[in-house]
Amino acid sequence: MTTYNAPVDEMMFLFNNLKDNKNYNEIDKYKEINSDLVKDILEQAAKINQEIVLPLAKIGDEKPCVYENGIVRSPPGYKEAYKKFIEDGWTSLSCDPKYGGQGMPKTVSTFFEEMLSSASLSFKLYSELSIGAYNCILHHADQKIKDKYLPKMVEGKWSGTMCLTESHCGTDLGLLKTKAVKQKDNSYKISGQKIFITSGDHDLTENIIHLVLARIPGSPSGTKGISLFLVPKFVVNENGSVGPRNGVNTASIETKMGIKGSPTCVLNFDEATGYMIGPENKGLSSMFTMMNLERIVVGIQGLGISETAYQNALAYAKERRQGKANNSKNGETDLIIKHADIRRSLMNMKSLIEGQRSLAFWVSQQVDVSLNHSDKKIKSNADEIVSLMTPVIKSFFTDIGMEITNDAIQVFGGYGYTKDQGIEQLFRDNRITPIYEGTNSVQAIDLVYRKILNNKIFEKYISQLNEEIKDYEKNKNLELFVQKFQKYLELLNNFTSWISEKDKISKDDVSAACNDYLKVFGYISLAHSWLKILKVSYEKFDQNKSFFEDKINTATYYFDKILPRVQSHYLSAISGSKSMMLTKFN
Repeated sequence: MTTYNAPVDEMMFLFNNLKDNKNYNEIDKYKEINSDLVKDILEQAAKINQEIVLPLAKIGDEKPCVYENGIVRSPPGYKEAYKKFIEDGWTSLSCDPKYGGQGMPKTVSTFFEEMLSSASLSFKLYSELSIGAYNCILHHADQKIKDKYLPKMVEGKWSGTMCLTESHCGTDLGLLKTKAVKQKDNSYKISGQKIFITSGDHDLTENIIHLVLARIPGSPSGTKGISLFLVPKFVVNENGSVGPRNGVNTASIETKMGIKGSPTCVLNFDEATGYMIGPENKGLSSMFTMMNLERIVVGIQGLGISETAYQNALAYAKERRQGKANNSKNGETDLIIKHADIRRSLMNMKSLIEGQRSLAFWVSQQVDVSLNHSDKKIKSNADEIVSLMTPVIKSFFTDIGMEITNDAIQVFGGYGYTKDQGIEQLFRDNRITPIYEGTNSVQAIDLVYRKILNNKIFEKYISQLNEEIKDYEKNKNLELFVQKFQKYLELLNNFTSWISEKDKISKDDVSAACNDYLKVFGYISLAHSWLKILKVSYEKFDQNKSFFEDKINTATYYFDKILPRVQSHYLSAISGSKSMMLTKFN
């Protein structure tokens, strides 16, 4: 079984030193959330994840969810763990106190999400979609529905899902066929089938609140005719109590490569009673409130699993002896951590993970500003940054997660391929993250076509970077790092110009370059995060020499060994698409 120790010190370093967002610090309701409070929350979070959630990962993989007699049963121990989980208030961490939440900022809840992903992604998914559904209802439902459903969801007694996909349509939701027929009491009868529904049915909560995309008869075709409906598993009485079973039934659960402790369901809606959320025919835009935040959360899943993979690979490298290291004076075999190639793998993991955590923290600040700042212009600007970074966090973090879990298996060698160590499970569990909530190919296309080509967000982002760099240029300790950063930032600008020009000539060239462009954007974003860390590390070096020396060395490795990957992605992209488009796949 894998081991895991929550990196509380690393998280506290970010919270104490990188809240450099002036706008974030202006949010009134977060001014009392101090370091002591956050550290206490994270230490308690570490305890439940290490002691209770972590063992569930192996259990869920070996004894997965089962579907029998129309009932989905969770793996052994999940019920007891979930009861403790909600009793301790972890489902309410970031929710509005008006509905029983604790009102913590995204900066804090993101740390918790990482820990939970590190401990057991399968267990995490039961509550994760509930938070997404909560956010969607909070922002788009009428007050009556909010008052009726949100308190129980915040408490964790009721869970939530997101029901989009149908057998004939995944990414292309304009093809969906699920219908909604209006009733005299303004409710709707929902009929259709949804597939790949995470936590679509289970035995952990008293009720499950489904958010379902459906089409009202006579509505416009395509995505313009989609509405959003709240459909409970059990009808909720006027007094808030759970009533009779609604017309929602599980047809089957998927047998999957990973996340076996989480049920992925096929759901049948047979004239189930539902209630419209948001305006008619505007369901997709309402659902995107949930989807966009979920995409960031999925990126954090990749980060969390990467952390566990790294910790276990590092521990193994410190105890496994094989071969003789270069210039070894030891008469016996050496620990594999002394071998340069093993150290390369470990440093790849370490530098990427720490950079990602810092970037996630910065984006979390932007999310908090976009939702809570009193100035509408500032909120709007932050929302644009979040929009720009969402596909990067989702896609880049999960792709890197695949690289890191693969490298962790390699460090273990043959033992990594066996089930005993648990490393191969991390690879299998993480494999879904580049797929769900919009495949990483779709994320790359979204970044290029919707964020780069069709608006001014990129220019604003680059302008902010350039202003920040002016401050870094004054610091002699950062001189070489800044030079390298500017070199690759110029390459990103050239890449962006190339895409803009090619879009007028060859759409295929642009489409073929999207994945490379997202990677370039991701690596440069991490470099930006490392510059922030470096600035603090040099300023506070004497306060904790060992800690900050490690930060400086890891950043140096990133700039020397990882950031140059940008060049290869750029050269690959600008070679065009001719060879791939002319190939005949006979």
